[in-house]
Amino acid sequence: MTSTEIVQYALLFGSAFLAGGINAVAGGGTLLTFPALYSVLGPTGAVIANATSTVALFPGSISAIGAFWEDLKLYRRWVSVLMPPSLLGGAVGALLLINLPAETFKAAVPWLILVAASLFTLQPQIAKWLGIGKAHAAPAAGTMVGVVAFQFVVGIYGGYFGAGIGILMLSALAVMGLTDIHAMNGLKSVLGTCINGIAVAVFVVKDFFSETVHWPLAIWMAVAAAAGAFVAARIAKRLDRVWVRRFVIAIGYILAATFFYRHYVLGDA
Repeated sequence: MTSTEIVQYALLFGSAFLAGGINAVAGGGTLLTFPALYSVLGPTGAVIANATSTVALFPGSISAIGAFWEDLKLYRRWVSVLMPPSLLGGAVGALLLINLPAETFKAAVPWLILVAASLFTLQPQIAKWLGIGKAHAAPAAGTMVGVVAFQFVVGIYGGYFGAGIGILMLSALAVMGLTDIHAMNGLKSVLGTCINGIAVAVFVVKDFFSETVHWPLAIWMAVAAAAGAFVAARIAKRLDRVWVRRFVIAIGYILAATFFYRHYVLGDA
């Protein structure tokens, strides 16, 4: 192995470890793994870099579920409600990735992330406006329909690209009146696993016909992402919930700023 290859593998391992940790407590790990893979595979491998990133981060979401399992019991009833749109949306998004150009969808990403971060920031006020003042109050039927539809859109985005789906899901859960950040992270991890899992399945099927995933890199990075997710989730549970919430909000605005810069300044979303 050459010195250049050693540096590349170190970059990929480090980005996956940090991305797994970020995804465990907020979301946005793709912002680290996709650029790292893109730099190694080159411009012609953009779609492969994207698909490989999804595969690499998939075990991390499973690892995060284990870390938040006890907290998840608080909101476990929502899994059956939000899992179907997550699976369906993830499949649609993955199919879009391998069959359609990305320009139009990517143009909406900065705005999507900005709105999501703002929703999460304003969650207490939004809950009051919607009449969801109590943490576990059942949302109105209209709110439920809207959240399920929103989760389907998040699934499409997650299967297609994925950066920031954690922020989007946490925002939707907050609108539903959920307030326990650790339990929300557990639910988010389950839904993210559904989205990424179905996307991985689509990529595996696609690989029978043409290369979509760089499997050696995906496996190497998956180990790092799982380790990063578990470590970060454990640390997050020891922190004050207010500070974890503030961290999530900060990640959201950083993601939005990054996407705006890449799309409108660099001309590349």
